[in-house]
Amino acid sequence: MADKLKLDKSMALFEESQKVVPGGVAGIRRPYNFVPGEYPIFFDHGKGGHITDVDGNEYIDYLCAYGPIILGYREEEVDNAVIEQIRNKGICFSLTQPVQTQLAQKLTEIIPCCDMAAFVKTGSDATTIAIRVARAYTNKVKIARCGYHGWHDWCVEVKTGIPEKLYEDILEFHYNDLDNLEDILKANANDMAAIIITPVGHPLGNPVEMPKPGYLEGVRQLADKYGCVLIFDEIRSGFRCSLGGAQEYFGVTPDLATIGKAMANGYAIAALVGKKEIMNVLTKDVFLSSTFFPNSDAQVAALKTIEILERDKVLEVIAEKGKKFGAEVQKLVEESALPIQFTGAPWMPYITFNRDPEGLYKKLRNEFYTQLIRRRVFLQPYHHGYICYRHTDEDLAYTVQTIKESLDELKKLV
Repeated sequence: MADKLKLDKSMALFEESQKVVPGGVAGIRRPYNFVPGEYPIFFDHGKGGHITDVDGNEYIDYLCAYGPIILGYREEEVDNAVIEQIRNKGICFSLTQPVQTQLAQKLTEIIPCCDMAAFVKTGSDATTIAIRVARAYTNKVKIARCGYHGWHDWCVEVKTGIPEKLYEDILEFHYNDLDNLEDILKANANDMAAIIITPVGHPLGNPVEMPKPGYLEGVRQLADKYGCVLIFDEIRSGFRCSLGGAQEYFGVTPDLATIGKAMANGYAIAALVGKKEIMNVLTKDVFLSSTFFPNSDAQVAALKTIEILERDKVLEVIAEKGKKFGAEVQKLVEESALPIQFTGAPWMPYITFNRDPEGLYKKLRNEFYTQLIRRRVFLQPYHHGYICYRHTDEDLAYTVQTIKESLDELKKLV
């Protein structure tokens, strides 16, 4: 049994922060989304594939800031490019700097569906403008959705404070189920504006799903059949499954796609990209504006990150590491004979616990992630992880060993 971590400073800071910040910290970063009392609440710094909390505990970090860290923390080439932009040119102006066009041109070269790009700051911004564009282009209203698409009114999972009329035209369908999708499209055939889907299925708190053979192709065919815009939400899969995203990897091209997270290795940027005839509604018909959308710091970071991804074949390296790691963890899971699943390799590794009527899975899940964090491996019980470029072979080997030790502890509970 590993020793409990010393977290005194984290806990004191959390108590202090609750006096001035609702909940102390925001949303998914709150303690109840981990194992309360076992996980740190505040980090101090990170470097490469490791992070250190305010109490000085260092961890191998597989959450990667919930996805943006594709290279590693404090990546010098990226940070230096941004620092140079800040010092020599500035980043926030009344008019746009030329780097925006350079980044858009680069995206047209690497993303299959991209003829044009519109830049925003977050994934929620990107998916929301995608819906607005699709509705304007088709002059229709209803949206078929599958996956997590952010926190805005039309798609947020928690509906408190949101009138039903703001999401009543959003129709959910199940991943890897073409019949379910077609039933929705058929029942609303005259008013379907778009299908939006995460091409890799990553439902909240549930196993990661890869598309079954022919599934994404089938979704593409249904979009064409019913005359609606096909949107791939590639906020997580973009710049991770391949340079051109899951659409490139799986060979299915949507009409629009949203990208973000890993594009700039931690700098705040996202984008809607897609076919010219659809994107052009943003020219005058659809409003999109923000004080900070054109800021060039993240655009410079994105260009440098993409340069490194290409030059060093980063995604091929991550995939190779992820496949090896995945095979070793899968073997441990099978040998354990515990009611658990390992999914998401090579890009989004995740260990989940099969639900049972008695609720044993909750006890097992808490104990497993307690054992991991005490061994200084940072993963999240309700969210898949990631592998970044700076995770070393030693990091991954150590993590496999800690998973084995943690599973051995679980066997004592069943």
